[in-house]
Amino acid sequence: MSKRPRIAILGFVLESNRFAPVVTRADFERVGYFEGQAILDEIRKPYPAIDESLTAFAKTMGESGDWEPAPVIFANGAAAGPCDHAFFLELMARMRAGLEAAMPLDGVYFAQHGAAITTEHHDPDGLMFQMARDVVGKGVPIIATLDLHSNISELMVSATSMLCGYITNPHVDMWDRGAEAARAMRELLAGVQYFPTFIRLPLVAPSVTMLTARGPYGDLINLGQARQKKENAIANVTIMGGFAWADTPDNGMAIVVTSRGSAEPGQSLARDLAKSCWADRERYQVRLTPLEEAIRMMKELNRDKQKPPLLFADVADNPGGGARGNTTWILKAAHDAGVEDTAITPFYDEELAAEAHKLGCGTRFHARFNRSETNEFSKSFEAEAIVRNLSDGVIVGRRGTGAGTTMNLGPTATLQVGGIRVVVISNRTQALDYGYFESFGVPVDQMRSLVVKSRGHFRAGFDHLFTPDRVIEVDCPGLVSPILSRYPWKGLPRPVYPMDPDAKWSAAD
Repeated sequence: MSKRPRIAILGFVLESNRFAPVVTRADFERVGYFEGQAILDEIRKPYPAIDESLTAFAKTMGESGDWEPAPVIFANGAAAGPCDHAFFLELMARMRAGLEAAMPLDGVYFAQHGAAITTEHHDPDGLMFQMARDVVGKGVPIIATLDLHSNISELMVSATSMLCGYITNPHVDMWDRGAEAARAMRELLAGVQYFPTFIRLPLVAPSVTMLTARGPYGDLINLGQARQKKENAIANVTIMGGFAWADTPDNGMAIVVTSRGSAEPGQSLARDLAKSCWADRERYQVRLTPLEEAIRMMKELNRDKQKPPLLFADVADNPGGGARGNTTWILKAAHDAGVEDTAITPFYDEELAAEAHKLGCGTRFHARFNRSETNEFSKSFEAEAIVRNLSDGVIVGRRGTGAGTTMNLGPTATLQVGGIRVVVISNRTQALDYGYFESFGVPVDQMRSLVVKSRGHFRAGFDHLFTPDRVIEVDCPGLVSPILSRYPWKGLPRPVYPMDPDAKWSAAD
């Protein structure tokens, strides 16, 4: 290895919901596609519109010594459906060509999500990692940072030197994980040997049970991190809750422990963590608030001004899990009940936003939500509305997961529908912080209740306003309901807990 190591930078970010529409090249280009020098140019911006772990990796590598980045491709499709397989093959071919052109390489870094599928393959992440291994050879370090909702395959583990998963949910540690990956890369380049151990459990955790500030998943991650700090031989502990809606044979709680020098310390710790997780499995149960009860609570807030405001999460319509972000169950029920001083963000409806922009602020009109939507959960809704605010939708995240990053919601319109303000956006995304209201003219401090299209990341963006006891998870239909028994699974392995209460596992398996 040269004194100035040459490290390739790549990334493929897609969290695939098998039940959502197919993701095409155009979708990646709209969300975030960077090639070659454009990757480095974006990293250097004050508020990069690129994966934070990638930015952290590059900056930490620079701070820890001399190096030569070899940027290839970073493609972000966010959370959506399966990737069009033809586009995936084209993308991987371009990545291969970029890697081959950059040779010789001393290392490869992937800023990845880890829960992608394509229209023809259940493990594109593994295929991508193996492609890189084929190009650079056996001895070259390959490290990937991954979302903790990754579905880990044997190929993903065997093709890489280390998988480095997020440890917080909401994901507020992406910078830390990118920096950790850079430090590990330096260690590998110095000649330290890594040995990964991988265990998958027959436990598919519902999304709302995977918060890390409290609950069974947070307890398990904390246990792993405490052991890593105590045991010098452990380089990394990654515990992936997974993403159920990818519906693949690789679904299931995954534990990947990477040890230094030999495999035995990692094997021992991985077994201990797996046994602890399985013993605690009954805590992975879902308790949601029925829609009727949520509406009753909103009405009570209107009547009793002494009660503190509440934040309602439409968890089944979370765009961060591939949902459309435009179901109307809460909107219609609240409107029909005459709820006031309420706001909803964001509602994905490009046509409605465009119509509001054409009409202009202050215009009263008959709003038709979801006039062209075909998804079974995205029912139409019509009501009289007033255009209250118009924006290009480009904002900088204020708190939590998106803090300090540029986000483009597309042309955005805030509509007054009865007593409800609805933030209508053109680029599908979930609510990440209170700026998704206030950037579009909604005074959060004047609202009695707020509704977010999000599953959990909003918590880090509203935690200064709402304590956990004032966050209500509402049970509505949608593409990502945490009630997993509602879906026609095809690839997901069975039996798995908690869908199959009699699922079994032992350390000898």
